[in-house]
Amino acid sequence: MRGLMQDWPLLCSKIIDHAAREHPRREVVSRSVEGPIHRTNYKAVRERALKLAQRLEKDGFGVGDRIATMAWNTWRHLECWYGITGIGAVYHTLNPRLFPEQIAWIMNDAEDKLLFVDLTFLPLVEALQPKLPSLRKVVVLTDAANMPETKVANAVPYEEWLNEVDGDFAWKEFDETTAAGMCYTSGTTGNPKGVVYSHRSNVLHSMLSQAPDAMGLASRDSMLPIVPLFHANGWGLALTAPMAGARLVMPGPKMDGASVHELINTEKVTCSAAVPTVWLMLLQHLQSSGGELPTLDRVVIGGSACPRKVTDAFQNRYGVKVVHAWGMTEMSPLGTLCALKPEVADKTGEELLDVEEKQGFPPFGVEMKVTDDANVERPRDGKTFGRLKVRGPAVASAYFKNQGAEMFDEEGWFDTGDVAHIDENGYMQITDRAKDVIKSGGEWISSIELENIAVGHPEVAEAAVIGLQHPKWDERPLLVCVKKEGCDPTKEDILAFLSDKIAKWWMPDDVVFVEAIPHTATGKIQKTTLREDFRDYVLPTA
Repeated sequence: MRGLMQDWPLLCSKIIDHAAREHPRREVVSRSVEGPIHRTNYKAVRERALKLAQRLEKDGFGVGDRIATMAWNTWRHLECWYGITGIGAVYHTLNPRLFPEQIAWIMNDAEDKLLFVDLTFLPLVEALQPKLPSLRKVVVLTDAANMPETKVANAVPYEEWLNEVDGDFAWKEFDETTAAGMCYTSGTTGNPKGVVYSHRSNVLHSMLSQAPDAMGLASRDSMLPIVPLFHANGWGLALTAPMAGARLVMPGPKMDGASVHELINTEKVTCSAAVPTVWLMLLQHLQSSGGELPTLDRVVIGGSACPRKVTDAFQNRYGVKVVHAWGMTEMSPLGTLCALKPEVADKTGEELLDVEEKQGFPPFGVEMKVTDDANVERPRDGKTFGRLKVRGPAVASAYFKNQGAEMFDEEGWFDTGDVAHIDENGYMQITDRAKDVIKSGGEWISSIELENIAVGHPEVAEAAVIGLQHPKWDERPLLVCVKKEGCDPTKEDILAFLSDKIAKWWMPDDVVFVEAIPHTATGKIQKTTLREDFRDYVLPTA
């Protein structure tokens, strides 16, 4: 016997339809690439997205075509997402921070046919275009008045291109499992791999993201997604905020501390989401300027482990709740969020920070376990490490063109490549990437935990830990530090700071100071480069 419910496909177009119908005047505010603040609303975003869909179809694009975007978070980029998916085409967000060779490889692998690009990145596209045989057209996200001279062939200004159609158009209908978007992994090992989101997975992901123990977005919120739309599906916020009817404040190209602070206060932002690097810049600006955050209620922090001092500063200095989150491009991307269950809700001070340092527990729609190398599930005791594996309706089942098939098993579990433990209350904590964990004398040392403790030293700006070969212990930790400006800590200062905070056998065998620590295009510490830089380094204990 089957249920007698309507067949209502979960399509991305349903989200913007809902936002325009139920929240038509809710603002979408953007700091434009050209400079001025731009204001629109969900009703207008939907109307212009329909025009974009109509124009794409007129130009010969349709179901399954990959349409790339290389753009900041603005209203135009938002219109692109809905217009592209509205004809069954696939938005493909490009990370402009990657090396040009990587971008060309990714675009050719995806076989992108059209590119929407912001003015900032036109010089990059000029260099790339000769290497992109499938690219037929480039639409520059500006108007004729601001359109510069460019060597890019077949380049047209967005506003004029869009206004060549009247908007008398209806969204196309297709199965909800149709591809909606693509995002490539950062490719820390081998070539980047394409993750393909469906309409169904995007809609379900946004529904689980809205839950009170997740992002908890409501129509009364004013949401500032600092995380770029080209980073891990934009954390789903281009879909979740309109679904909730929340006001959107888009930062454009300016994500420095002063610019973020200005937007938060002038636009009365209540919720925001970004990686720790952004929040460190904001906190430094607040400290130097004496600024406050009177309207900000909560910040979602993910992308890499949130330093304890960031959580402490937001909550105890500025009265802003921190939601520590974890996820992956392959998960659309949310996997866990660190809301407080009743079992830990009465904790305060350092005990509360101990809980909030963890990545949290999964919302409905994400299943999670840790296993040993033989795929035997490890106990949920908060200390037994294992390989972190996940599955769910918004988790990838394969990569584009079946790359990396070994990461998926026959039961649907995806091996995240992270090492983690889960405690008795269901809180998961990442202890390392599988390739970064330090194996010393048969025991594992978490490089991430060491880094987070070291960066708590008042004279350390950033820290990274790598394992170096050791004749007795196999590997031992090397701590690499960047000094804060105007400070001059010594190796002995750092080791003394660590001495009462970690197990004795975790103590780094040496500390070195560098001018800068290398990062990936998504802001993560580039351990492969560090290991290469220190390949011939001999630890004093060796």
